[in-house]
Order: sequence, then structure tokens, then C-alpha cells
Amino acid sequence: MFWQETDQETQPQIPQDVVDVMFPLQECKSLPVDHAHALANALIDAVPWLAEEPRAAIHTIHVAGSQNGWERPSHGSEQQLLPSRRTKLSIRIPRARLDDLKAALEGQTLALDGAGFTLGQAKERPLSAEKTLFARYVIAQADEDEEQFLRRIASELAQRGIKIRKALCGKTLSLSTPTGPVLTRSLMLAELSPNDAIALQQQGVGAHQTMGCGIFLPHKGIEAVAQAAS
Repeated sequence: MFWQETDQETQPQIPQDVVDVMFPLQECKSLPVDHAHALANALIDAVPWLAEEPRAAIHTIHVAGSQNGWERPSHGSEQQLLPSRRTKLSIRIPRARLDDLKAALEGQTLALDGAGFTLGQAKERPLSAEKTLFARYVIAQADEDEEQFLRRIASELAQRGIKIRKALCGKTLSLSTPTGPVLTRSLMLAELSPNDAIALQQQGVGAHQTMGCGIFLPHKGIEAVAQAAS
């Protein structure tokens, strides 16, 4: 865990050049919990330029941990999620591609691993001004422990001019692909400078962003997580 005190900083205006595009899921009864690779393939088949656009990222689909007595199953391709009417598919893209993405996907039916759904009318959501960010999956290396993972990420971000003050990573998790598992860790970064927080959301970190890796989302804070981990 990294932990440095925060300087006082002014809040910048959030740029609008990168946005999240939210598609409601229709006629979706269930999805594999481990669906990152299948979802990426289905979307790239429908929108080939997603594979070439450097700032495109595909969020994996998540639902509440528990609802109406249902508990979220453990991670795995054999386990199933039960989406609700409010569940959405989110894709992060440059705003210049917004109309192209909507035209390609609205009303389209996608199939993945025996499941399927239709995408409804999309809405855009701007990036967040939150200075605590969370990534569910960041590419990890098999031979590194938690401290080595954090130091490697800190070094990679420092080369981009992004300074980490507080960071906390989670347990390793593997995403299934036809060529073998992709090892990841969750990562929370807190008390980022406003400009660094925006840059992380715009560009992410690491590879496999079309599989949901390295995509940062706003989070309520790191203090409670740090206390629970201590």
C-alpha cells in the first residue's frame, strides 16, 4: 500500500473528449460471470474499429452483489449473472466516435457463450471529477506479489506524469480466453490530482482494455477499504 499526504488542488473542468456510452440490456435473462473475452469479441465483430481505437474500452457487465435474496456467484465461466432491467453495457470511447457507435449498436442483438441480449437506446455519461478511482481488473504478472504489482504500476504511471499517493490492490483473478487465462488484480487509487484522475479515466492502464482491464471508475473512497484490510 502506498500512502502519502495530499496537497490542496483546484478542481479543473472535466473535458468532454472521452465519454462512457451506456446501453440498456433488453431480453437478457442471464450472462456468464466470466464474460470479458466473449463480450469483447461480440462487440468487435459488430463494431470492428473498437479493436483499433486506442482510447476505446469495454466495461464488463456487473450487477448488484445481492438482490431479492440472490447472491452474486463466484467468478467463473460456468457461473451466471442475473441482470436486472437497470443493468447496462458501458463502452468508453472518444466523443468523436459517439454517433458511429450508436448507429452500429442500438437495436442490435449480441450473442455470447450461449447467452444473448439486445441493446437499447444509448445515453452518454461524462467522466467523473472523483479523485478516488477503482479498476476491477488490471493486468498482473504471475511472478509478482502485491508490493511488486503496485510498484510496477506506479512506475508505469510515473512515466506518463501521473503520481500515485495512495493505492490498494485486491486479490488476483483470472479472465478466461481461448489461449489461456489472463491474470489480473483489482486496483484502487485515492487522492489523485484532478488532472491525473481525468487522465487515468481517459487512457486507463495496461493491456486488454476491450476486455474490461485497466478501466478506472469513480469510487467513494479508500479509507474504509484500508481499515478493513488492516
